[in-house]
Amino acid sequence: MPVMTARSRTEEHRASTPLELFFDLCFVVAVAQVGTRLVHAVTEGHALTGVGGYAAVFFAIWWAWVNFSWFASAYDTDDPLYRVVTLVQITGVLILAAGVPRAFDSGDWTVVVIGYVVMRLALTSQWLRAAHCTRGAERRVALRYAVGITVVQLGWIAMLLLPHGASGARAAVFVVLALAEMCVPALAERDRSTSWHPHHIGERYGLFTIIVLGETIAAATVAVQEAVYEHDALGELLPIAAGGLLIVFSAWWIYFAVPIHDYLRGSREAFIWGYGHYLILGSAAAIGAGIEVAVEEAVGKAHVSATAAAAAVTVPSALFLLTVWALHVRHFKRDLMEQLSLPVAALAILACTFAGGWAVFAAGLVASAAVTAGVLLSRRPAVAG
Repeated sequence: MPVMTARSRTEEHRASTPLELFFDLCFVVAVAQVGTRLVHAVTEGHALTGVGGYAAVFFAIWWAWVNFSWFASAYDTDDPLYRVVTLVQITGVLILAAGVPRAFDSGDWTVVVIGYVVMRLALTSQWLRAAHCTRGAERRVALRYAVGITVVQLGWIAMLLLPHGASGARAAVFVVLALAEMCVPALAERDRSTSWHPHHIGERYGLFTIIVLGETIAAATVAVQEAVYEHDALGELLPIAAGGLLIVFSAWWIYFAVPIHDYLRGSREAFIWGYGHYLILGSAAAIGAGIEVAVEEAVGKAHVSATAAAAAVTVPSALFLLTVWALHVRHFKRDLMEQLSLPVAALAILACTFAGGWAVFAAGLVASAAVTAGVLLSRRPAVAG
C-alpha cells in the first residue's frame, strides 16, 4: 500500500486537483435537485415546510463536501488507491442526489442515507489509511475521525428505523445528529490540528461557491426561457432576469473581494469560517430558486403573492451579503464606513421586497451599488495614525 502522510501547510503552489474539481461538479447534481424541490414547495404555497426541507437536505450535501475537502487538503496523495476511493465517494454523491426528491417531498431519507453511507465508508477508509501510515498524535487524530464518523453514521442509519409518521421525532434526531457531525472535527483535533493548507482550502471553498452561483444562473436562465416560450411574457420577465444577473454578479464580486487565505491562520478561524459557509452556500443556491419563484409568479404559475415571490429572492440575497461580511470581508475593512456598507446593503435589499414587480431589479441595483461603494471606499488613501 502506498504511504499516505500529511502534506505540508506551507507547500507552494498548492492548488485544487482535477479530481477535486470533478468531485465538485458531481455535487452540482445534488444542489440542483434540492433547489428544484424548494421552488416547487414555495410556488405551491408551502414555503415554511420547503425552507425546512431545503435546510436539512442542503446540510447533508454540504457536510459531505466539507468532509472530503478538508481531508484532501491534508492527505491528498493522488495515487491510484486514493483516486478509486474518491470515485466511490462520488458514487455516493450521485446516490444521495437521486434520493433528494423523496427526502424533500415525503421525508423518506432512505436513499439519501444509503448514498451517505457509501461516502462515509469511503472517507472512513481514508482516515484509517492515514492512521496506518502515521504515528503518535497524528495517528490518534486520524483514528478519532474514523471512529467519530462511524458512530454518527450509525446514528443516521438508526434514524431510518423511526416510524414514518414521526416527523417531529425525525426532525429532532436530525438536529442532534447534525450537531454531532460538526463536533467530530473539533473533538478529533482537540490536541493537534490536521495539516490543511490555507490557500488550498480558500480556493476549494471559492470554487464551490462559483459552482453554486453557476447553478443559480443556469436554473434562472432555464426558468426565464421556459416562461418566455410558454407565456410570451418577455416584458414582465426582463426586470427579473436583469435583477437576478446583477445579484449573482455582485455576489461573486463581493465574495472574491479579499484573499481569505491570509485570514485562515489557525483552527479556530478555520472552523468558524468553514462552518459558516453552510449559510453562504445555502443562500447562494437559494437565490437561484428564488428567481425561479419570481419568474413563475410573474406568469401566473405560482400560488403565492408578488411580495412572497420577491422575498424568495431578497431574503437569501440579504443573508448571503451578511454572512460573507461576517465571515471574512469584515476582517479586511479599515473603518466604520467600510464595515457598514454590506450590512446596510443587506437591509436595503430586504426593503426591496415591497417594490412589487420591480423588486428583483431593485435588489440587483442595490447589490451593484454595494459593489461600487466597496470599490470606491477601498481606493481611499489610508488614514495615518
